[in-house]
Amino acid sequence: MNNQVRGTVWKYGDNINTDIISPPQYMELSIADAAPYTMSAIDPDFAAKVQKGDILVAGANFGSGSSRETSPLALKYLGVGAIVAKYFARIFYRNAINLGIPVIECSEVDKINAQDVIEIDIEQGVITNLTRNESYGCSTIPPHILSLINDGGLVPYLKTIVKDS
Repeated sequence: MNNQVRGTVWKYGDNINTDIISPPQYMELSIADAAPYTMSAIDPDFAAKVQKGDILVAGANFGSGSSRETSPLALKYLGVGAIVAKYFARIFYRNAINLGIPVIECSEVDKINAQDVIEIDIEQGVITNLTRNESYGCSTIPPHILSLINDGGLVPYLKTIVKDS
């Protein structure tokens, strides 16, 4: 079971809602066509520059707004390895898990800067900032949910259960 995520940080503030993550004017497009506009309202370069495994770090209330799945789906399509925030809107949180994206709550996100390299130990609940040589406590993900994430999300996870039965 993969319980560590390591990547470069993309840092944003509080109240990043689903309209910011996935602009509604592109909702009718396929995820491949809509993904280039991800976060464009606050960071026009995000989709072009984010690398597979990078970690999005934000303040409080990340993912508020609409319950549409396109926001975490666009982030997954772009290869975001995990999302860390002070706290998440609950529907976004569950949608991200269902798509296989680790979502971690950390009250100390203000100590993390853009372009820092961090490593998240999901099982131990520790974020290590390799750039600043600091550690911060964070939420953990229970093993059964981590298994779902490691399988790539809810649908692939359910396929393994059906296959194994």
